[in-house]
Formats: sequence, structure tokens, C-alpha cells
Amino acid sequence: MVREDRNVGWIEVITGPMFAGKSEELLRRINRLKYAKKHFLVFKPTIDDRYKDDEVVSHQKRSYKAHNISKASEILKYITHDIDVVCIDEIQFFDQEIIDVCEILANRGVRVICAGLDTDFKGDPFPITANLLARAEDVTKLTAICAVCGKEATRTQRLMNGEPAPADGPLVLIGATESYEPRCRHCHQVIRK
Repeated sequence: MVREDRNVGWIEVITGPMFAGKSEELLRRINRLKYAKKHFLVFKPTIDDRYKDDEVVSHQKRSYKAHNISKASEILKYITHDIDVVCIDEIQFFDQEIIDVCEILANRGVRVICAGLDTDFKGDPFPITANLLARAEDVTKLTAICAVCGKEATRTQRLMNGEPAPADGPLVLIGATESYEPRCRHCHQVIRK
């Protein structure tokens, strides 16, 4: 299963807060792969059920078919000798094994493009994304627009009844504009009880 040209594999990470356009950027790169006639596969975690089970969907409702998987190791079952690129959305929701899977693929000559949140709603790094950022050959850090002041937003604010949610809530809570908004460093609030 090792490709003949072993020097073409690498890891790319697209990251930033919610509403920064990470999935949109991943879809843009997928579109370029289609034009380049590359053989690629797209994956998303089962937990992300906001829009469609079998598609990567941006908040702008652009989409592309994806394999819906619950464990990172499932990706390897889909890989054939002709796969040039593997695209993975919502990388922060995968188990620790996603790190090894990305490394295995890149070492086999596959380009791996991952998109996901860099920090959680408290502003702390997601360990999976942080680990991949350190290993990646290419990192694209996107920003959103702060919903409070209009400046560059690098954080994701979780909301509860329109107000900042307490920090003791669950780390993972799937949602969109009803539960989250982008905030800058100064407008982001961590409510500790």
C-alpha cells in the first residue's frame, strides 16, 4: 500500500474558531483537488450531525460527500494505492489515534488535509488539534469576526440562553449559531462558578 513517490506526503491543518470558514476552506481545497483530477477521500466524525450525516457541510451550506466514521482507525480501511489526498473535517472530535493515522498516511505519500477547532469554548487548546499543529507541514489559521465588537475573533464563545455558558459544562456540545459565536480575546468570557 506504500506509494512509489514517498516524498509527496504531508499534513496540512486548517484551524481557528467557529464561524471562521474552516469547513469552507476545506471544501475549497476539495474543489481544487477535483480540478486537478486527484484521487481523494473525505471523512467526518459521526458525532458531527448538525447538517448531514454523510457530507461535510459549511455554515454557508456548501457541501461534499464524506465517509462518516466513529473511530480514526476506520480511515485506513478506505485507503487504496491510488489515493493521493485524505481530507478530514472536525478533527478535534476524533480519538487520539487520529494522530497516528495522519502520520501513517503522510509517511505513505498521502497528502492529509485536516480542518478543526484549535481551542474549546473555554479558550483551551484541543489536544488533538494542538498535536497535529505541531506535526503539520502547513498550517492555515483563520479568524472570524467578533460578534460583540467586530474585531478579529480567535475564540469560540459558548452561549446558554444568549449569555456566556459556565465553564463547568461538557467539553463537547454540538451546535451552531444557537449555541456559539465567535469572539476576540477581549470579548471572550469564561464563566467559572
